[in-house]
Amino acid sequence: MSRIRLEVHGPVVVLRLAHPPLNAFDSLQRQELAAAARDLADSRDVRAVVIHGGERLFAAGADIKALAAMGPEEIRGWNRALQRTFDDIARLPMPVVAGITGYALGGGLELALCADYRVAAEDAVLGQPEVRLGIIPGSGGTQRLTRLVGPARSKNLLMTGRNVRAEEALRIGLVDEVVPADQVLATALAYARTLADGPAAALEAIKEAVDHGADTAVSTGLALERSLFTGVFGTADAATGLRSFLEHGPGKAKFGGHADHDDTKEEGEA
Repeated sequence: MSRIRLEVHGPVVVLRLAHPPLNAFDSLQRQELAAAARDLADSRDVRAVVIHGGERLFAAGADIKALAAMGPEEIRGWNRALQRTFDDIARLPMPVVAGITGYALGGGLELALCADYRVAAEDAVLGQPEVRLGIIPGSGGTQRLTRLVGPARSKNLLMTGRNVRAEEALRIGLVDEVVPADQVLATALAYARTLADGPAAALEAIKEAVDHGADTAVSTGLALERSLFTGVFGTADAATGLRSFLEHGPGKAKFGGHADHDDTKEEGEA
C-alpha cells in the first residue's frame, strides 16, 4: 500500500502522508516522498502544494525501531537520503503549505519546516525530541528551526526536547496560523489556492530570493534579487500584471497558467 498519496484540487496538489498509525518515516515512505517531490517539481500544472498527514496527526517522526537496528555506516546513508528528500521538498518551485494536525515530531516537524507556510490545529503538538534518545535532529531540524525561530529558542527546543503546543508555536513563529482541527486542511487549501492564482515565475523568484538570500551577505542577496527581478520582468505574467494595473488599477490582474477547478481526485484518476 502506498505511503504517499497525491490528491489533485485543480492547480493545488495535496501531498498526503498515508502510513498509519503514526506516518513514521521508513525507507519506503522516504522513497515515495522523494518520487513525489520529483514529479511535483517537473509538473507544469501544479501551482501550489499542501502537505497533510490526515485528520489525526501530521507525522510522529522516524521509525525508531528501524533506526535502532542500523549501524553508523547504514544510518549515515539513510540520513543523507532523508535529508536530500526534505531538501527536494523545500526547493519545490511552487509555494508549499503544511497543514498540521495532532503531532508533528522529529522528522515530522522537520518536514513541516520545509514548507513556506504552516497552518496548525489548535490542539497540535510540535517538537524535536531527538535529544531524549541521545541523538540530534538530522534532516534539517538544527538548521531550518534556527532560521525560523532564532538561535536561543532553537537551542531551547533542541536541548530540552520539549513539546510545543500550537499557541506557543504561533507566538514564537514556528507556525503561521492556528485554526480548529477540522479546519486545518480547508484553511491550508484556501491559502494555497490564493497563491496558485498568482504569477508562478514571480512566486518562484520570491521563494528563491528569500531562501537563498537569507544565508548570504546583504550585498550578495541584493545581487540575487536584482538578477531574479530582471528575469521575472520579461515573463508573460509581468506583462499581464503591468498592463492590468495601467488599465484597471491594482489587484485586478488574472495571471495565466491556472485553472478554476473545485474537483478533487487522487493522482491517476480520471
